Amino acid sequence: MDRKLKRFLIKSFAVLAVIHLAYFIYGYIKFEGIKKIDIYTEFYRFKFYDDVSISHVFVSGLFLFFFIIFLLRNHSKKKYKLSQKLGIGIILLLISFFSLTFFISYSFGLNAKLRTELPEKNLNKDKTLLNILQPFLYNYTSYSSENLFNPENILYPKPYPVIEQRDTLYYDPDNKEYYTTESNYYSIDTLTMLSADHKKINNKTKLVLDLLGLDDKELEKRIISKKEIGDSTQIVFKGAEVHPEYDDKMCIFLENKFLFFPLHGIPEQKQQYQNAVKRYNLLYKYSQDSLLSSFQKLDVLFKKYNIESQIVPKELTKDVFYYRDHRNEPLNEIRNTYERGQLKDKFVTLDRLFYKPNYLHPSIVGFFISAVLGVWLILFLLYLIWNFRNRKLSSDSFKGDEQM
Repeated sequence: MDRKLKRFLIKSFAVLAVIHLAYFIYGYIKFEGIKKIDIYTEFYRFKFYDDVSISHVFVSGLFLFFFIIFLLRNHSKKKYKLSQKLGIGIILLLISFFSLTFFISYSFGLNAKLRTELPEKNLNKDKTLLNILQPFLYNYTSYSSENLFNPENILYPKPYPVIEQRDTLYYDPDNKEYYTTESNYYSIDTLTMLSADHKKINNKTKLVLDLLGLDDKELEKRIISKKEIGDSTQIVFKGAEVHPEYDDKMCIFLENKFLFFPLHGIPEQKQQYQNAVKRYNLLYKYSQDSLLSSFQKLDVLFKKYNIESQIVPKELTKDVFYYRDHRNEPLNEIRNTYERGQLKDKFVTLDRLFYKPNYLHPSIVGFFISAVLGVWLILFLLYLIWNFRNRKLSSDSFKGDEQM
């Protein structure tokens, strides 16, 4: 490949870089903000009828038109080896690809503006706030769900979490049709001992079991799991019996460990526990102003994401503390009305845009690959034809000069 052709190709790539930068800036400017994001939002998918698509076709066509003219006119007369021609073919494939991907740079611009307006750190703060406050935000009909609200979901304070043990009680031992079930809850405790002492309980371990009201035989019955760690055995077992239904510090708002939307890169169990601690503190350790402040932040969050809401932080705070202190009263009214589906859809979309960005929509993948290969094939064939034609003309001219 001669120097002139190399310089021409470098200049061509430079022009393409400038055009890509222009589309990136255009995408950055055109981003409409997180308020406009909904479940249908995606990065640019080439729609064939808007300003980006129309300009893309025009700019790509104009660039390729002048590129092929200058290539054939000024750089197709040299004789190259097969390997050199294949190298030129690869470069032309890159030219084809970069001249048809301006819309991808436009998408990168949209993504850059999204991350400028909503950095990942701020998104995680918003997720954390919603994870902490989630049990206060359900529709009131959800508070009767045993799946969401049950003592096994309580993660803090000690002796929680607990495990449920259901026993069947028969009214008549001879008649199995009449029975009832009884639920008992036990703390989940951990005991670590040397594996050698596992079969033969030593005095120190006996003291621990005595404090829990267990003997070694009862311990064997209550074992949940065993795990070998080096030369030690870790035993997870059902400890002391716990009575959540009579615990004054256990209201329905603590009986839910599920996350509104998990943070990336942090184990969900760790998030659940941290949120449980913060939620407990808001309900039982801090003043009511702390929960009020959290709901005020929530109100700001709704406005930030353009979520319709009728929540009044002061009223919702009163409702929460009322139902905290009236555990046996059915929760049939709590003033927490907002567009739940809209908020969930917003974060589903944001999570996708942040962590699974799709710059080349599946609906156009086949068309895009075909277009790139088609443009490349035309460019390469035209170059080979012109190169062969010019060399033939040059050869004929040289023979004519010799005959004269």
